[in-house]
Amino acid sequence: MTMVGLALILALAHALGRLAQRCGQSAVVGEILAGVLLGPTLFDGTLSDAVFPSDIQPMLGALGNLGVALFMFLVGLELDHRLLRGNRRATAGVSAGSIVCSFGLGIPLAMWLWNDHAAGDRVGFLLFVGAAMSITAFPVLARILTDRGIQHTRVGALAMASAAAGDVVAWLLLAAVLTFTESQNSWRVLLVLPYAAVMITVVRPLLGRFLAAREPTRAARGPRGSWTTPHSVLTVLLLVSGALTEWFGLHFIFGAFLAGAIVPRHGTEQLRAAVVDRLDKITWLLLPAYFTVAGLKVDLSTLDGNGLGELCLILLVAIGGKFGGAYLGARAAGQTGRSATVLGILMNTRGLTELIILGVGLQLGLLDSKLYSLMVVMALVTTAMTAPLLRWAYPRQLADADLRKLAAQWEAASPHAASAGPLGENPSQTQR
Repeated sequence: MTMVGLALILALAHALGRLAQRCGQSAVVGEILAGVLLGPTLFDGTLSDAVFPSDIQPMLGALGNLGVALFMFLVGLELDHRLLRGNRRATAGVSAGSIVCSFGLGIPLAMWLWNDHAAGDRVGFLLFVGAAMSITAFPVLARILTDRGIQHTRVGALAMASAAAGDVVAWLLLAAVLTFTESQNSWRVLLVLPYAAVMITVVRPLLGRFLAAREPTRAARGPRGSWTTPHSVLTVLLLVSGALTEWFGLHFIFGAFLAGAIVPRHGTEQLRAAVVDRLDKITWLLLPAYFTVAGLKVDLSTLDGNGLGELCLILLVAIGGKFGGAYLGARAAGQTGRSATVLGILMNTRGLTELIILGVGLQLGLLDSKLYSLMVVMALVTTAMTAPLLRWAYPRQLADADLRKLAAQWEAASPHAASAGPLGENPSQTQR
């Protein structure tokens, strides 16, 4: 039965993902929607109970968690640290504005929602909702920009830099919230900072030397050469790191993300490309299981007028907080009105990252099932609206004109600069 269920998950996720792409959306929109459709929202749960009985759900959950761990490792692995150094004033303004405004509006929203959705500790609930409102899905945002071919425009590079910086701050904020709510493991949480320091100052240099020593050999063997040892080392690293952060009292996603983020970029280019290629295939197979398990917990069949009002307010706060904060931060940093508008639209992309955080909140009892369902819809809507709004605010003709203008500036500045992006990137390279 597990095989039948997994086959149905993959087929529906792939079909709706392709349909979403045909409609100008990211595939993740269709994949998340597939998970919701397989849940109890339709047919009073008859379909989900028949195809996904309770005895196979733990197995699907385990597969989904492995997919999430690999996904977060890839997010860290593909996080370009150079993005954080480009145009620092604007990056700081956009990321700080979007997080502060979203978190600030999320707290009053949580105070109002607490009356009907009291779950867990009240302060923990308030902080978690505020943190959930502050998320931007950097990988999905990078994919949208790449699909549009504007990742190397100034506004595209600034959006990726701001999202990368904002994601780091948001993950730290969520970690602080989980530390506050998981008081029974408080002494273990004290080990998180020393662990991160060891990973950055000790493990990263050793890992860099180990991987760089194997890079020329692998390159000489060609793309089909054996990458078994480095690939195995990185896989073990992400699993051990995830297990340790979970033991510290946080979630395994933090350890998986940190394991990817410490992999050096210099001297490991071909190896990282091979790892990304392999893990992408495995992630594509496992993540739909996570979407389905998440969708099985989404029940919109009982949505009434009160619930619809709550959903509208959640959407208003989520969209307004991100757009308003990013817009004001960009304008304060000297960006034009159009650039600030584009950045406000892009920073509303939430995607899978939001789904992961909501799953953590449900697992820890910080969200009840009804509020969880409403927040999943919010994540889906805010991600789906990004592509059409981007086409309106930043049409193809304007993007092409900006690219030509930048290319001329780089060529005039240096004979070698025309082959690099605004942050020293090669335009032929794409990001997830």
